[in-house]
Order: sequence, then C-alpha cells, then structure tokens
Amino acid sequence: PVVAPRPRRSPATMWLLVQGVLLASCLRAAAFPRGCYPSEEEGLKTFRCSNARLTEVPKDIPNDTNKLYLDSNRIPFLPRDAFRDLPLLLELDLSHNAIATVESGAFRGLSDHLRSLDLSSNRLVSLSKDALSNVKAKVNLSNNPWLCDCRLQELIRAVDLTAGSSAGIVCDSALQEEHVGKAFLQVIADTDFCNVYKKTTDIAMLVTMFGWFAMVISYLVYYVRQNQEDARRHLEYLKSLPSKQRHSEESSTISTVV
Repeated sequence: PVVAPRPRRSPATMWLLVQGVLLASCLRAAAFPRGCYPSEEEGLKTFRCSNARLTEVPKDIPNDTNKLYLDSNRIPFLPRDAFRDLPLLLELDLSHNAIATVESGAFRGLSDHLRSLDLSSNRLVSLSKDALSNVKAKVNLSNNPWLCDCRLQELIRAVDLTAGSSAGIVCDSALQEEHVGKAFLQVIADTDFCNVYKKTTDIAMLVTMFGWFAMVISYLVYYVRQNQEDARRHLEYLKSLPSKQRHSEESSTISTVV
C-alpha cells in the first residue's frame, strides 16, 4: 500500500506552537509566588516555599496540597483563616520565620486532617490557647522567646507537643528571675503559674476592699468627731450666756426638739 506523506508544518505554525507552549509555562509559573513550586513526595502533593523571602502566607496555594513548607521566610504574623482553602493539608512547616502574632482562627479548617504543625524558631512571646484550640496535630513550639506565665501554661496543657520538642520551650522572660533560662516544663513541675496569678489577684482584691473599708471608717470617724465638736461649741455657748437667757435658750431648744 502507498503511504501518504505527512503534511509538513510551516515554520509559522511551528513558531506559534512553540510560543503557545512557552506562554502556557509562563502562565503556570506566574500563578505561584517567586521561589515556590509544587512537587510530589512519597505520594503526597507538596508545595515548597522555603527561603522564598515571603512576608505573608501566599494566596495561590493549590487546594489539594498535602504538605506545605513555608519555613525560612520573613512572615511576621498569621491572620485569621490563613489556611482555610487547604482542607487536605497534613503537614505545615512555619519554622524559622518572624512570627510574633497568631490571630484566633488562623488554623481554622485544618483541625480534621492536620497532623504536624511546626512553629519553632519564631518570635512568639505569648500565644493564647484559643489560637490552637481546635488543632489536633503534633505541635512544635521550641526555640521561641517565651514569657513563662499562666497563659503559656494553659497553652502547653491544651496542645499535643511534638516528641522531643518540649526541652526547647525555654523561659526567655518570667515574673521571677530565677525561672529565666530554664525549660518551661521543668519550671512548672514546681510552680503553678495560674495558681500564683489567682493568689495575686485575690490579694489585690483584698487590698482594694480594705482600702474602701478604711475610707468609709475614716469618714464615719470624721463625721462623729465633727458633730461632737459642734455639740461642744454649742454647750460652751450656752454656758457663756446669762442665767435667764440660758434657761430661755435651753427651753427654746427643748420645745423645738419636742
């Protein structure tokens, strides 16, 4: 059989085809922040933005991402619903950033599937337990400049710490100087920060109540003394009057009282 020759593509057609491929590649690359790229690791869809000089959580992360790496960037805080469009996320690495604030609800939507959350090596001084209230993942909070107080104690009790990370939660500051530089779990073995706070609050309330009570007593004492002084002056005045006039004044006073 005779094989018909394939029609040759013109140079113009080939040029348009190449341009189309290049344009598609550029558009695909433009969809992600510079320094970010998708991949597949161990059968899981991964999105890496490590060392990408990011100052905020990217907006165009594929919503089927299983592992997200945002480590070693310049992100200063996590806003509410920062990851709400990532329902399949299993691992989230936010380590080595500048995170100092985490808004309540920042991890909303991740509670069902997330199994690992890394917030180590940031600038967290204090963090409310409400910020991680629904997070069931293993959490790494090590290497942050923590203020050791009741708030941190409540946070530690509310989360499931990553194995081996507890030793890295160290008191960078504390109400008592003796606790600075010590591992937090070592400190709370002997000190209940929340109980100390409660005692301090109770003492403050007692001092305030005593102050008000002292003010009331002082006023009553002043009032009684003032009336006594007025009564003494009135008696001295009556004594200074002539006898008849004094009796008249006293009679007038008695009749007025009656």
